[in-house]
Amino acid sequence: MKNSGNPGSIAPKIIPRAAHNVSRNEFSKSALKVLYRLNKAGYQAFLVGGCVRDAMLVLHPKDFDVATNATPEEVRALFGNCRLIGRRFRLAHVRFGREIIEVATFRAAANHVDDDVEHDREGRIIRDNVYGTIDEDVWRRDFTCNALYYNIADFSIWDYVGGVEDVERRQLVLIGDPEQRLREDPVRMLRAVRFAAKLDFSIDAPVVEAMHHHASLLSNVPAARLFDEFLKLFQSGHAERTFDLLREHGLFAEMFPATEQELLADDDFMKFVRAALQNTDRRVAAGKSVTPMFLLGVFFWLPVRKLAAIRRSEEKMSETQSLSLASYDIVAAQQRLLSIPRRFTVPMREMLALQPRFLHTAGKRAMKLLEHRRFRAAYDFMVLLAEVGQVDADIAKFWTDVQTQSTSERGTSFKMDAQPGKKRRARSRRRRKRPQES
Repeated sequence: MKNSGNPGSIAPKIIPRAAHNVSRNEFSKSALKVLYRLNKAGYQAFLVGGCVRDAMLVLHPKDFDVATNATPEEVRALFGNCRLIGRRFRLAHVRFGREIIEVATFRAAANHVDDDVEHDREGRIIRDNVYGTIDEDVWRRDFTCNALYYNIADFSIWDYVGGVEDVERRQLVLIGDPEQRLREDPVRMLRAVRFAAKLDFSIDAPVVEAMHHHASLLSNVPAARLFDEFLKLFQSGHAERTFDLLREHGLFAEMFPATEQELLADDDFMKFVRAALQNTDRRVAAGKSVTPMFLLGVFFWLPVRKLAAIRRSEEKMSETQSLSLASYDIVAAQQRLLSIPRRFTVPMREMLALQPRFLHTAGKRAMKLLEHRRFRAAYDFMVLLAEVGQVDADIAKFWTDVQTQSTSERGTSFKMDAQPGKKRRARSRRRRKRPQES
């Protein structure tokens, strides 16, 4: 019965504190403050979603979502550090320094013509501000493992849809009819992949089948929202597994069609992309920073190179210029699917356009490359190409070594005084000026 999707038709299974492993020590002090204040004011207050799931899996949750029967306005009246956001569904954000606790009012199904809800032609929910009870709210959640409610009143877990069992089985099961739920919000397909990669869960067979039917609906999702999902998919430490699952279920081609086309045709490009994904995961695991600009540059590298070659065949220009122009065109085409902010597209274009300059290791222009504001990103990109055999290893070693040298040592490395072309031209000029013998 757990997927019947009939609001209020099933009472929750209430698991007392003694029968589950979720401890308040796993939750942030800020989240507990919100829960206790709501409870003290007479409202129901639950932690819900991924934080409860991750606490059960001993994954030490970092994001905390609160569900309550208080309206957003009532939440704001309780917390001076609160602001209301959202159009599709109104939410309260309670801020504690840099931490934000999201508080959502229980939702209900839209059953009346005057309910504040709107769908598009494909069935995707555009706006949905219909409040209800916890018995109704559970049926609006996506996966059973994300529909577990931790009750601050007695520290019990309320489970309406068999979520505890699915967490134990490590399986992603959609609540309700998968076909309808994916039409309502196609981003749920990306969430399924993200959770499967992060949690090492399998995706329920009916969900997989519905994903294959509705992959094309991703084109109906606002491009800005898809970019936000891209960040979650590829910057959480499971980029390579996520990439494989996206391709397995036909979703990567919907997000990056030009990249997918090249991946199918070029094994070397696949090696490069996979190396970049592995590198991203290593950096996240080591607590190092990652930027979407770098991985986007990797995804676009071969499409950009091919288009740059066409540009050079049509018009005389340098390889650097052609790469910059091609990057602009490829990104412009991509923006219809993922709305990539300019703060990422500009440095990405510069990073790609710098690649030919690494092949030149002599002269002042080569030395000035070290001072370029995108040198470090471009260098990392070039080293990655060298790792998969697409740039000479000696080139990568040269640029690695030269960064640790003193100014005088760099002068020798770049052979600043050995410029044969200029010396020959100087000798030729001197010969022309010398008077001829009689």
